[in-house]
Amino acid sequence: MQRSEEKISLGVTFNKIWSAAMFSKFADGLFGAAIPLLAASLTRDPILIAIQANLFLLPWLLFAIPIGALVDRLNRRAAMLMVQSSRVLIGVALAGLIVSGEMNFIWLATLTFVFGVSEVVYDTATQSTIPTLLSEGQLEKGNSRLQIADTIMQGFVGMPLGGFIFATAAFIPFLGVSACYLIAVLLVLSIARDALQPNVEIKAADRQKLKHEIREGLQYLWSNKVLFRLVVTTGFIGFCYAMGSATQVLFILDYLQVAEANYGWVLVPLGIGALIGAVSTSRFSAKVGRSKALAITLPASAASLLAGGLSSNVYWYMFTLLFQGLFIAYWNILLMSTYHTMIPNEIFGRIHGARRTIVWGLMPIGGLIGGLLAKIDLTVPLIAGGAIATVFALSSYRFIRSI
Repeated sequence: MQRSEEKISLGVTFNKIWSAAMFSKFADGLFGAAIPLLAASLTRDPILIAIQANLFLLPWLLFAIPIGALVDRLNRRAAMLMVQSSRVLIGVALAGLIVSGEMNFIWLATLTFVFGVSEVVYDTATQSTIPTLLSEGQLEKGNSRLQIADTIMQGFVGMPLGGFIFATAAFIPFLGVSACYLIAVLLVLSIARDALQPNVEIKAADRQKLKHEIREGLQYLWSNKVLFRLVVTTGFIGFCYAMGSATQVLFILDYLQVAEANYGWVLVPLGIGALIGAVSTSRFSAKVGRSKALAITLPASAASLLAGGLSSNVYWYMFTLLFQGLFIAYWNILLMSTYHTMIPNEIFGRIHGARRTIVWGLMPIGGLIGGLLAKIDLTVPLIAGGAIATVFALSSYRFIRSI
């Protein structure tokens, strides 16, 4: 009886959010495999590949803070529906351009950027809803379930299928993307209109101007020194990871000599490691404590990035991806649970946008540097990014341990 209660304890609304995430992550997997392959079919220039890869992240630098403030004001369900619907259209547009023969690098870059803007809105709205649906004791369990959805549908299903199908017919993965997002739209539609709103609601008449609310969020982040340092630490590690992974598709295809059809399969160990991490995060955190678990995880994930750059063959690289997936899953779940307990929900969107501006906003810069380093050799971005991240993570151990 106890186990049955635990299974339903997260609630019907959360389960709908989780189910929508399952289909969204399947679409993300198809997109994540097909887009780099499509870019590589248009150009083999490492800098252009790096630019294209990071256009997905650039909207976090440009729009995350104002979008976060808007999410705090708007109905979160409506925001999720709007951007998921736009993704349906993006998938159709990509498929149409490929079939018509009109696809080029400019179109690909533009649609990738628009897709990135939609991700800013959807991610901010989704993460803002979690504390309203779950108690503090349920956060790690809920975030673990979302991580499992991400891992299985994106890493195990979407990525391998995306690469294989792209090699067969390049337009089909993008039609699959549209179909999955359409199902996610229907699932979100089934949620009550106000079910995702914060428990503390601010009336429109009592609201400040948008720019004042943005300033308020930034001041909160700046004044909370522990939170701000944690965000900066995460941002620099993300910068190093972007440096290492910006030209990953060329590293796999050209350096490791992997066929396009097998591109997605090479990334499967990343999903296996992430799944193991998602399932075991709560137990790991309970055993050693959340702060210590975070402190251990960060240098371990950085070291696995470095090990990937030192790979002499695809099998060793896949082995390092297993540990990357494991430690990244630990870090993401524990970090989000920490943020959910530290940040008041009524301003979560603004803080989430501000921290993602720092964390993900630095990634396009790191990615561009990675593209330049890849001109030297395709292994250099991974080695440089991994080495710098490892040293920095080790130097941050005591701070993270003290949270």
